[in-house]
Amino acid sequence: MSGKVGEKMVPLGVLLKKEQSGERMERPDVTHGQANQSKKGEDFMMFEPDCQRDPGDNVSTFSVFALFDGHNGSAAAIYSKENLLNNVISAIPSDLSREEWIRALPRALVAGFVKTDKDFQEKAHTSGTTVTFVIIDGWYVTVASVGDSRCILESAEGSIYSLTADHRLEVNEEEVERITASGGEVGRLNTGAGAEVGPLRCWPGGLCLSRSIGDLDVGEYIVPVPHVKQVKLSSAGGRLIISSDGVWDALSSETAIECCRGMPPDAAANQIVKEAVQLKGLRDDTTCIVVDIQPPEKTTPTVPPTKKSGKGMFKMFRRKSCESSSHTDKENFVPDTVEEIFEDGSAILSRRLETEYPICNMFKLFICAVCQVEMKPGEGISVHADSSRPGRVRPWDGPFLCPSCQTKKEAMEGKRPQK
Repeated sequence: MSGKVGEKMVPLGVLLKKEQSGERMERPDVTHGQANQSKKGEDFMMFEPDCQRDPGDNVSTFSVFALFDGHNGSAAAIYSKENLLNNVISAIPSDLSREEWIRALPRALVAGFVKTDKDFQEKAHTSGTTVTFVIIDGWYVTVASVGDSRCILESAEGSIYSLTADHRLEVNEEEVERITASGGEVGRLNTGAGAEVGPLRCWPGGLCLSRSIGDLDVGEYIVPVPHVKQVKLSSAGGRLIISSDGVWDALSSETAIECCRGMPPDAAANQIVKEAVQLKGLRDDTTCIVVDIQPPEKTTPTVPPTKKSGKGMFKMFRRKSCESSSHTDKENFVPDTVEEIFEDGSAILSRRLETEYPICNMFKLFICAVCQVEMKPGEGISVHADSSRPGRVRPWDGPFLCPSCQTKKEAMEGKRPQK
């Protein structure tokens, strides 16, 4: 279900124009519930249902829901819960229109994740955490993730979509190749006499994941650069299920959806956790957040139509050509579909921060694109300074990084160990 940047994605301006013309102006009601059964006490949740894009403006609001599944202690999860949102928002310029703000989110999420990781590692803690971070603005849903917690979406018509990527080394060959190319070692636990057991791990440290926040002891090739996906729901809404691996190791996406169908969010989250624990036992922290995004004044969750026998539940996202005119937009518009706006999972920081990705002129010339620190003229280092794409970018083009963040970037790419 991966998508490439610029490959027939739905133009965000087209979707917002539909709202402005009165087709879908009402904002949805967003309700949530959560449940947890704790084994290690390392799972943490965050709920911010009424954040303001513009301070004091109660109309320009958005919601944030996040799950932090810590390992090797809870310090990284707690730190991320307390700082990640502020770091993301700080990376978005002020005075943006709503369209610009939504388009700026993917790049701001990358900057916020990397800054949170960098700041936490400077504290010399060795714990780490997965992160699934969800921002809801009207019918727009943006999800950033590192690790193996997952977020799925069930649309009102009953189709299921995955909004996250799995960064377990066992199932992600591209990440294994990236780590080994950067100088890391990937293999199973050796019990002696040549016997190897368990999942693929990164050494030193033995982490099963390729991306996380924290994990100073594992090496900089375990990166905090998130997979980001942005979609727009139809005006019929949908349901998000955000869960740690304690749920997904026991339940498929279809089972999680079906076991709580028709329940309100609180009851749904409790039922999912209950089902997971009953099936596998309480082997790990098992946490679930359920978020319903529904038309205003709709009090009960939509029950999608019964599926026909043999029909798959997972669907690809609908996309439209960026060249669509206003006439063809109306002609091709299909109600009750999920529109994919943006997706990228690259671990290369320069790609994720480049100037046309996906909104131009986001970064100021003398502000570090990651940590937002002010720099003196000539002090910043272009993210393209060592670009392998001659002709497309120039080493003096922005955005720019401060020396500290440039060192972090080089370390993540395996070019220089971070001290």
